[in-house]
Amino acid sequence: MAAPGSVRLLRAAAAAFGAAPRRCLLLAGARAGAGRPGRAWERTQGSPACPGASRCFSSSTPSRRSSEDKVTIHFINRDGEKLTTQGNVGDTLLDVVVNNNLDIDGFGACEGTLACSTCHLVFEDHVFEKLEAITDEENDMLDLAYGLTDTSRLGCQICLTKSMNNMTVRVPEAVADARQSIDLGKSS
Repeated sequence: MAAPGSVRLLRAAAAAFGAAPRRCLLLAGARAGAGRPGRAWERTQGSPACPGASRCFSSSTPSRRSSEDKVTIHFINRDGEKLTTQGNVGDTLLDVVVNNNLDIDGFGACEGTLACSTCHLVFEDHVFEKLEAITDEENDMLDLAYGLTDTSRLGCQICLTKSMNNMTVRVPEAVADARQSIDLGKSS
């Protein structure tokens, strides 16, 4: 498992490397790839956002972004409040929530390392059908998510594309953090 803060460290390193507004980095460590193709962090390989890279992380350089790179997303929060914001093509939905300081309690506790299910989101059918195939590792984490539906995915695994502009995603009513081993069936 990646050490806490490693994603932030990788993002900071990307920002420090220079002029490009987005750097593509390979997530390294014991969990990276594990010798199996099709891992979640390999899905952006060959995409316009990250040609030839394994995982795309954005550095925050909004002045270098054009409005054409922006995608509007509507989040329906647990309390029913609609939160509308924008993200950059290639960002994950977790990046969007964090970068825009959206008030979604407990969202993204593992910082996108696929060690929890706190970024669980429910997609509309027409959007869900267009998402890339789910990986076994993401499926394992979703099995531990509260309020799982047929159109559930983890926000840390969904990278924005232009076709997602104006999509609406729903945050489930409660959150389950897969890193905590709590037996809800037992009473104290």
